Amino acid sequence: MPFTKQVKTPAYFSRYQTPYRRRREGKTDYYARKRLIAQHKAKYSSPKYRLVVRFTNKDIIAQIVSSQLTGDIVLSAAYAHELPNYGIDHGLTNWSAAYAVGLLIARRTLQKLKLDETYVGVEEADGEFSLTEAVEDGPRPFKAYLDVGLHRTTTGARIFGVLKGASDGGIYVPHSEKRYPGYDIESKELDADTLRKYIVGGHVAEYMETLADDDEEKYRSVFKGYIEDQIEADGVEDIYVDAHAKIREDPSPKPTEKKTKAEYAAESKKYRSQKLTSEERLAKRAAKIASLVGGGAIAEEDEEEDE
Repeated sequence: MPFTKQVKTPAYFSRYQTPYRRRREGKTDYYARKRLIAQHKAKYSSPKYRLVVRFTNKDIIAQIVSSQLTGDIVLSAAYAHELPNYGIDHGLTNWSAAYAVGLLIARRTLQKLKLDETYVGVEEADGEFSLTEAVEDGPRPFKAYLDVGLHRTTTGARIFGVLKGASDGGIYVPHSEKRYPGYDIESKELDADTLRKYIVGGHVAEYMETLADDDEEKYRSVFKGYIEDQIEADGVEDIYVDAHAKIREDPSPKPTEKKTKAEYAAESKKYRSQKLTSEERLAKRAAKIASLVGGGAIAEEDEEEDE
């Protein structure tokens, strides 16, 4: 067969559409976003809320977001770096921390909408699957759809920890139990004890005990912060249970102390090497020459003594 060169015709280039910038950068799945923000026409311009969850290397970001023609509007937000205010100082990106962030965003949102007393949610996490149901003679529950972005929705993923926390916190997030840790695909049942273990850090405590018995050196390396704060495997569950109670007691955001420009400048200069003047450079050079000459003279005297 004769070789045929593939040539893109002018018709191809005239019909080619450049993808959106965030699609080219691999940041937004517009196929999913279109279906998450499209509102029913009979609801006119009422907002359609999304529970947006994103993970970074050191933080968890949870936001309640609605979309308008001018852009996205954030109703409320919660972050894992806020958890030390509630007693969780370590493991800010694990499954248990994700649940705490979900609980925090739920209680904070309902408090802002003055629905926190109407929809309390699950006050003591038991690992059972439940959805927030509407109360009689009252407003309907706040509804939000989970927006996972480009995250892999595998069974037991941390992103579903935020989902479980938000659902137990009183927000109605449509979902099933199929992606929670402890779900058996064969029996199609959820093991509540396994799910509760992940909620209160039981899997972390088990790993601590395993490392302490099998590899003490690795245990001291991985759980260095826990050891410094004298946290043992038996006390991990109490930390998360107490944190859940504190979040329900006061989920409002705590203002951070803002640094002045002078403080920022001083902090940046702290790690910056100061440039020497010409006199200081000459003095430093002379001192180095003197030390080298003195060392050579001492070496010569040692050689003469040996002879």
